[in-house]
Amino acid sequence: MRRIRLLTCIGLLFLSCTSIASAELLALLNYESKPNQPVRREGIAIMEIDPESADFGKILMEVPLPPDLVAHHIFFNRDRTKAYLTALNKSVLHAVDLTRFPYRLRAINVPECQVLEDLVVSEDNRTWYLTCMGSSAVIMGDAVTDRPTKVVRTGDGAPVSVRYPHGIAIHNGIDRVLVTSTVKPDMSEAGDSITVIEASSGAVLSTHRVSSKPAPSKSAPVEVMFSPNAVPPVVHITNMMEGTLWAGVWDPTTASFSFHEIDDFGPRQQGMPLEMLYNAKGDRLFVTTAKPGFVNVYDNSDPRHPKFLQAIPAAAGAHHSLLSPDEHYLFVQNSLLNLDGMSDGSITVIDLEKGGRVMGSIDTLKSQGFNPNCIMLLPNHFLEGNLRARLILE
Repeated sequence: MRRIRLLTCIGLLFLSCTSIASAELLALLNYESKPNQPVRREGIAIMEIDPESADFGKILMEVPLPPDLVAHHIFFNRDRTKAYLTALNKSVLHAVDLTRFPYRLRAINVPECQVLEDLVVSEDNRTWYLTCMGSSAVIMGDAVTDRPTKVVRTGDGAPVSVRYPHGIAIHNGIDRVLVTSTVKPDMSEAGDSITVIEASSGAVLSTHRVSSKPAPSKSAPVEVMFSPNAVPPVVHITNMMEGTLWAGVWDPTTASFSFHEIDDFGPRQQGMPLEMLYNAKGDRLFVTTAKPGFVNVYDNSDPRHPKFLQAIPAAAGAHHSLLSPDEHYLFVQNSLLNLDGMSDGSITVIDLEKGGRVMGSIDTLKSQGFNPNCIMLLPNHFLEGNLRARLILE
């Protein structure tokens, strides 16, 4: 009898994992209560977002968070075995070991970091760099032990500083980290520059304005990303307040960047450009604008001069986005800091194989009074299969 039960369980496990592997697309979404809710809540939801799945839009698992954390963004290390969660209200970075189930949050104290924004990990997976918009610093940390190792503020007595850092990108091939100077957390001041840091040492090397307007332009560059496979390296930058898209091109002979404007969202009646996303090949660039809510698609065959192709409507607060592994679908998370008029709370589903047709939206969190703050595709699908199999067997 025990042998029969064991074979039955193995059969169920195999069938459940087989069906999951054929149709499963799980997303990590950290969320918070909308301002009109009587009780504030925060958490991380694992949601099925495959439009072809019977569980489409369902939350399969939740990880509760402290209600006063104000969790902000989720980032992965290079092999996607670990996730990091930044927070706006506490000087604590959280790490999650994605190879162990159930998932557990481990707190990393970063007392010199206020208003934790973005995090990147070096290509050898050994060092992370964390932007601290409230304390105008970048924290370097050991990505193996997750201990802070250095606070980057200024460069060797030079009048070059990191002001209100938000976006951050790294290219170890040229030993450079680029950081955006965005806004003071209370929005009373805004930056207009990109700071270049030596990745290996943390030395601040230079600062460059990224605005076509006279200083102080308050363009508020918010995100910076290296375009995949670009030779020489090219970064793209979203200017949140100015409503423009810029590029920075690396010159190997001078070991420096030059910057120029790519696009202006104003003529298309769009404002607040935020996040960028590339397809696997790197020949497509997707840029979200929060007001009124669009995703702009570019031909990125020449990263120095991406060509605008189309604007696809999303919803108010269009922010982070992700592609399905086969690049059939694009998902856009619509919420920005619970701001009025830019926090719809939905996830727009776009069919790229049908020319960017909007299929609809996932309103699961929105209907419960929550705003998703970030959306990321959960890696390590064999673990997800094991999760579902355990639920079935139990």
